Amino acid sequence: MKPAETDVKADFHMHTEFSGDSDAPVRTMLDAALERGMEAVCITDHIDEDYPEDSETGANPFLFDLDQYFQVLREIKKEYADRLDVRIGVELGLQPHLGERYGRITEKYPFDFVIGSLHLIHGQDPYDGVIFEGRSDADVYREAFQATLENLDHVSDFDVLGHLDYVVRYGRRQALEYSYQAFSDEIDEILKKVICMRKGIEMNMGGFKYGLGFCNPHPDVIRRYRELGGEIITVGADAHRPEHAAFDFEKAGDILRSCGFRYYAEYRNRKPIFRQV
Repeated sequence: MKPAETDVKADFHMHTEFSGDSDAPVRTMLDAALERGMEAVCITDHIDEDYPEDSETGANPFLFDLDQYFQVLREIKKEYADRLDVRIGVELGLQPHLGERYGRITEKYPFDFVIGSLHLIHGQDPYDGVIFEGRSDADVYREAFQATLENLDHVSDFDVLGHLDYVVRYGRRQALEYSYQAFSDEIDEILKKVICMRKGIEMNMGGFKYGLGFCNPHPDVIRRYRELGGEIITVGADAHRPEHAAFDFEKAGDILRSCGFRYYAEYRNRKPIFRQV
């Protein structure tokens, strides 16, 4: 794995074996980030309360013991202290009825960073494809953006909104029925709401991994966010395997600059730290 020639040195969206969709040991992910030239990372494993139960185990695959999480990550953080600045975060799966529950979690645990992400569209995960049956991709995308707005009205205990147009990864025709212009009314309302809430968005490089040819959200959305006065933007690879740490980060600086940003944000103790790009 070659070091990334990138202006962005902090990967703030990374999963490990604590997440139900990853089996990567924490140290393996951190070593991969080091090999890619990262100076800081934030581990953001999944907590998706009320996610549909696994058909085989009958359990929610996206819950884990937060006490154990902090115990393990604090020890590893010390171990890597002279090589990599490791922050401890979480990715919360947003649903409107979970606002109070997530508030209790973020109050109890000293996260450095909290991502709020839409993974379920009115209870359905686009990943499995069922929500697209008998519908156009565009129809599902619009429902996803409307669901995002519903979540923003009820959940506020997060720092940045994750991968805003995540749903496009799983459309049957992916971006063929998607553009900022086609959904500008919904997307603008989301961006204005995020800014009003004094939150940020993330530039999730996972879109390249999924073959979209662009990050999530699309640069047109990031550019619009900046035009509307958005200031906080983090960068993350959304890696679940070591080979995807800092994925395509060599593109990140150019994308940010093309969208009007001259900096990106890291977080420590839930406070943004701005880095020049």
